Amino acid sequence: MTTVFGRPPGLGIGAKPFGDAENHGRAGRARAGFSSGPVTGYAGLVDALSVTEGRLRALLAAGVAVSSELSLDGLLHRLVELAAELTGARYAALGVIDASGSELEQFVTHGVDVETRREIGSLPRGRGILGVLIRDAKPLRLHNLSEDPRSVGFPPAHPPMRSFLGVPILLRGVAYGNLYLTEKEGGEDFTQEDEDLLTLLAGQAAVAIENARLYEASMRWSRQLQSLEEVGNALATETDLERLLDLVVRRLRDLVRARVVAVALPSGEDDLRFAAVAGTDAEELIGETISRSGSKSGKVFERRRSERSDSLIDDPEVHQEVTRRLGVRTGMWVPLIVRERAIGVLEIHDKEGGDGRFSDDDLRLAETFAARAAVAVELSQRVASDALRRVVRAQELERGRLARELHDETGQALTSILLGLKPLEDALAEHPARAALAELREHVVLALQDVRRLAVELRPAVLDDFGLVAALERLTEEFAEQTGIRVDFHSALGEARLPEEVESALYRVVQESLTNIVKHANARSVSISLARRDSTVAAVIEDDGGGFDQRVVREGGVGLLGMRERLALLDGRLEIESRPGAGTTLVAEVPLR
Repeated sequence: MTTVFGRPPGLGIGAKPFGDAENHGRAGRARAGFSSGPVTGYAGLVDALSVTEGRLRALLAAGVAVSSELSLDGLLHRLVELAAELTGARYAALGVIDASGSELEQFVTHGVDVETRREIGSLPRGRGILGVLIRDAKPLRLHNLSEDPRSVGFPPAHPPMRSFLGVPILLRGVAYGNLYLTEKEGGEDFTQEDEDLLTLLAGQAAVAIENARLYEASMRWSRQLQSLEEVGNALATETDLERLLDLVVRRLRDLVRARVVAVALPSGEDDLRFAAVAGTDAEELIGETISRSGSKSGKVFERRRSERSDSLIDDPEVHQEVTRRLGVRTGMWVPLIVRERAIGVLEIHDKEGGDGRFSDDDLRLAETFAARAAVAVELSQRVASDALRRVVRAQELERGRLARELHDETGQALTSILLGLKPLEDALAEHPARAALAELREHVVLALQDVRRLAVELRPAVLDDFGLVAALERLTEEFAEQTGIRVDFHSALGEARLPEEVESALYRVVQESLTNIVKHANARSVSISLARRDSTVAAVIEDDGGGFDQRVVREGGVGLLGMRERLALLDGRLEIESRPGAGTTLVAEVPLR
C-alpha cells in the first residue's frame, strides 16, 4: 500500500528503503504518471515526492479556490492565475468559445500588462494554434509555437512566446473554452506532469464554471422577477397613457440593459408612431411616424410574432433611416398583444457591453415584460377612450343645450324685436329717423340669421328629431347655398334610424369634411353618399379639389385626427385617398351593433 502524501509505508525515521532506492523512486514516480528526470538515492526520492506532494496540495487548494468563487468573471480570472502558478507558466489565458462553436467570444489573460494589451489591440478570435483546440478538444503541447505549421504568428507588440500547453474545458461533454499556457519558467518545455495537472484543474474548473453560471442565472432571474413584479405594480397604478409608455420603455431598458428602447403605436391606416423612447440621443424620435409596410416594426405588428436581428444593416425589413439616426447595430421587436390583437410594438436596440447582440434569454424577458405592459397599455387606452367618450357625449349635450337656448331664447328675442320695429316703422313713415330705424332692422335680421346658423352648427334639431339623412340634406343644401359649390347627396339607408352616437359621429365627420373643402380644397363639386356595408354603415365624401400629399400634411392640421378619434370611440375607421391635383376621398365606416 502507498500513500499520496508523506513517506512510503515502512519508511519510518532512520529506516532504509526496501530494495534499491533509486529504482523505487523511479517506479513510484512512473506509477504516479510524473517524470522529472533521474532520482539518485533516498534523498532524491524524498525530493521528488515532496515536489509532487506540493503540486498536488496546490491543485487541491486551487480546486477549493475555484469552487468557492460564484462570480463567473471573477472565476475565469482566478483560473488563469492558478493555471500559471501550478505549471510555472509566465503567461496564461482562458478563451471562451461562442455559441457557434467556431471562434472565441471572450479571452481572459494573465501575465500581460495593461499597456501591452493596449498595444496588441483586439483580442484573438481563435485562429492558428488557438483554433486547433477549438476544432479538436484535446490537450496540446508544443516545444515552439513559431515552428508549428498551423501557427499564424503574433501581432505587433506581442511578447515572444515559445513553449505552449493547451487543455480544453469540457462542460457536459461540450467544449466551453480552453486554457492556454506559454513560456514555462527556466525556458523549459511543459511536461506530462504539467499537462496532467492542468487537465485536473480544467475538470475542476468545468464544475466551478457550471455552478457559477447557474448561480448567476438564478440571481439574474431573481432580480428580473423582482423587477417584473415592481413593474407590474407600477403599471397597474398608472393610467395616464403618456406616463405609462414612458415608464414601459425606461423599465424595459433597465431590464435587458439596452441602449435604446421605443414603443410604437398604430397611427392611421399604414403608420406607426413612436409614442415613447428611452435612450441616449433617441428622444428626438418621439412623435415621428414610420410606415408599417416599410419597417420591421410594422412587419412584427402584422405578424404578431417577436423577432431578433444580430445585424440590422443586413436585414431588408429594417427601417434604415431610423437605424442610421440612432446609430444602432442589433435589435429585438416584440409586439404588444391583447386578446390576440396587436396594439403596439416594442423596439429594442444594442445590448450594452460586448458586441451588442441580444440573447434568447433577453428575448424571453422582453416578451414576458411585453405581456404585462400590453395589458396595462390597453387598460390605459380604454380609460382614455372612456374619458374621451364622456367628453364627446358631454360636448354634444352642451351643444344641444346651447343650440336650443339660441333658438328658443335668443332667436325668439330677436324675432320679438323685429315685430316691435314694424309698427314703429309705420308710425315714422315720414320721419327723418325712419332710415336709421330701417338700418337697425337689417342688423337685427342679420343677427337672427347668424343665431340660427350657429344653432344649427352646434346641434341641428333636425338631427335629433328626424335623423342623420334629414340632417345631412339640410346641411348640404345650406352649404351649397352659402359657398356656391355644387353638392350631390345620396342616401341608401332608407327610413330606419341609426344609433344616436353613430348618427352624431357621421354627421360631425361630414360637417368637418365640408369645412375642410371650403378652406383647403378649392373644389367645384362635392359628392356625399351614405350606405350600409354588411354590419357597418359608411359615409363617403368626395371632392374634385386640389387634393394634398398625405406624407406632408399633418392630420391634426386639417381636422383628420379629430375625425379618427371620434370614429375610434365606436370602433370605426377613416380611410383617406388624396394626391395633389386629383381631389380627395374620405370614407368613414362605423360598425352597427
